[in-house]
Amino acid sequence: MRCGSRSGTGYLHGIAAVLPVMRAQGSGHLVTVSSVSGLRVDPTAAVYSATKHAVRALCEGLRQESRELRVTVVSPGLTRSELTGTIADGAVREAVEARMGIAIPAAAIAEAIHFALTQPPEVDVNEIVVRPTAQD
Repeated sequence: MRCGSRSGTGYLHGIAAVLPVMRAQGSGHLVTVSSVSGLRVDPTAAVYSATKHAVRALCEGLRQESRELRVTVVSPGLTRSELTGTIADGAVREAVEARMGIAIPAAAIAEAIHFALTQPPEVDVNEIVVRPTAQD
């Protein structure tokens, strides 16, 4: 299951929708695409980082409370995407666009997800951080 939104509420609604089904069937795998912003805080993205920290904490709680479920958080660094088009603050958007030269392809994130999903049932890959080697 993958769900999310910029505010985090989409993630909560997604969990509410699928968790009962996964528990009833006795298994499931929640994969959350978060951000390295859930591991650090940048001065221009405090609220965004806070939502990513919250999603990470929620996933860890689900992992501990639901032993029949596997829970994976994938935290991408700078990745080529439509992100810059959604940034309202012009100065922040320009700063991000200036760094896109080091961005990794989205396929790198897909490969990380594939790795987590293809592990044996007794293996739970909880967190994967994927970022450009040049990213600080």
